[in-house]
Amino acid sequence: MLRGQMMDRPLLISSLIKYAADYQGDVEVVSRTVEGPIHRYTYSDCHRRACRVAGALRRLGVEPGDRIATLAWNGYRHLELYFGVSGMGAVLHTVNPRLFADQIEYIVNHAEDKYVFLDVTFVPLLEPFAEMFTSVRGYVVMTDRANMPETTLPNALVYEELLSAEKDDHDWPEFDENAAASLCYTSGTTSRPKGALYSHRSTVLHTYSICLVEALGLSSGHAVLPAVPMFHANAWGIPYGCALTGSKLVLPGQHYDGESMFDLLENEGVTITAGVPTIWQMLIEHMRATGKSFSRPPLVLIGGAAAPLSMIRAFEEEFGCDTRHAWGMTEMSPVGTSGHLKPRLLGLPKEEQYAYKAKQGHAIYGVDLKIVDDDGKELPHDGEAFGELLVRGSWIIDSYFKDEDATAAAFDDEGWFRTGDVTTIDPDGYIHIVDRSKDVIKSGGEWISSIDLENIATGHPDVAQAAVIGIAHPKWGERPLLIVVAAGDRQPTRDEILTFLDGKIAKWWMPDDVQFVDALPLTATGKISKLQLREMFKDYALPTA
Repeated sequence: MLRGQMMDRPLLISSLIKYAADYQGDVEVVSRTVEGPIHRYTYSDCHRRACRVAGALRRLGVEPGDRIATLAWNGYRHLELYFGVSGMGAVLHTVNPRLFADQIEYIVNHAEDKYVFLDVTFVPLLEPFAEMFTSVRGYVVMTDRANMPETTLPNALVYEELLSAEKDDHDWPEFDENAAASLCYTSGTTSRPKGALYSHRSTVLHTYSICLVEALGLSSGHAVLPAVPMFHANAWGIPYGCALTGSKLVLPGQHYDGESMFDLLENEGVTITAGVPTIWQMLIEHMRATGKSFSRPPLVLIGGAAAPLSMIRAFEEEFGCDTRHAWGMTEMSPVGTSGHLKPRLLGLPKEEQYAYKAKQGHAIYGVDLKIVDDDGKELPHDGEAFGELLVRGSWIIDSYFKDEDATAAAFDDEGWFRTGDVTTIDPDGYIHIVDRSKDVIKSGGEWISSIDLENIATGHPDVAQAAVIGIAHPKWGERPLLIVVAAGDRQPTRDEILTFLDGKIAKWWMPDDVQFVDALPLTATGKISKLQLREMFKDYALPTA
């Protein structure tokens, strides 16, 4: 094969922030800080301080490949670590503080983190762990001396004092683009958390792809607010994408309630925002309760879980926002699909467009998709056949970090990654996630989609949230139980909700019962925890059983 005669320059994360500083250096990064005030600076400022981070890590004895943990909200100091840690050759390990205590202990020890950087809000959380972390040499509290809390954490340092001893100018090292850059663990809802170890190359390629108009659509003309946490799959790669494109970046800190989100979206002129449905439900409820609306409605990107059609309608018809589904997994860096509508679909009636928007979108460039049956046979992309979704691509893991058992079960014989999602793919390439393989309800030999049932149920005006789980049945094997959180002070009845569902679903999909709860349990990533719901209702017997 004739080899091309092109320069071989490594794709490194440091190049993203350097490019932003060189060519979009005056663009703002706005953060709501843990201490309270709004903080503003530019990409040039971020680059200089990321250089100081790299220098400080070297002074602390951090070597290339060492893991550096963070427990931090979406803020400018966390952003500096995104670039400073990976840029000097170490590995950024973002720890989800919403995990259970024993999970945090497990992943910090499994990752063999050398230092932990943490926001002041997480000091009390980590203090009981200090003696359990076997590899951690010290802790850096991400604040200044005036706001430094008293702590029992050993070798606790102050972030601003650490940076003040370093220089702004730093020659970023060049190394193999396949070197590890960051480490994210899954939420471990059904087993122990598993580590996805991203490379510089995979991260930069993922960044290029998500910026495309057909993906998330980032560009220098946009102001972007990632409501997805920076400790969850690298905030979907948005911090990297904003640096690449020079988008204004707006970081919400620890405040995700409806009022705080609306104020930041409105006051900072945000044009693109991204988050999970639970965040957007709080925003919608706040806007409805206060009568507020956007002066410039943003594009709302929805991922992490399927958004009900009622949510899409609310954003588009009540508040003038365009909406777009995205789908992916921690193992995919994480974005795999985007609900960007193809030009020919824009000519369809609105209701038909909604049907496409309720799907999870088509693959973005760099991701291959297929669905297979229980025997591994590939199924047609006809929108009818459904099977497990398998993926492959340049930013999808080829193994789990230090976990051979999990790796062995995660791939097929051709190296495709098993997502665990039960999916259809239509002729246009749009996927519709029917369920997680462990959540789909198998009744009398037929499958019932808990996701579709939930989305339809939330269309009832008196329903704020809904979840469906399978309950054992002596005749049918499993039957669906609908679990509902009422909207506001409303009190819908079982019969009212079942009547609402009648005619909207197949008769054999009809839930055998409806139960009301004050709140649904959530996972560490803001999704409804079916695992906890099954535990809550493990002794429940259906009236039809």
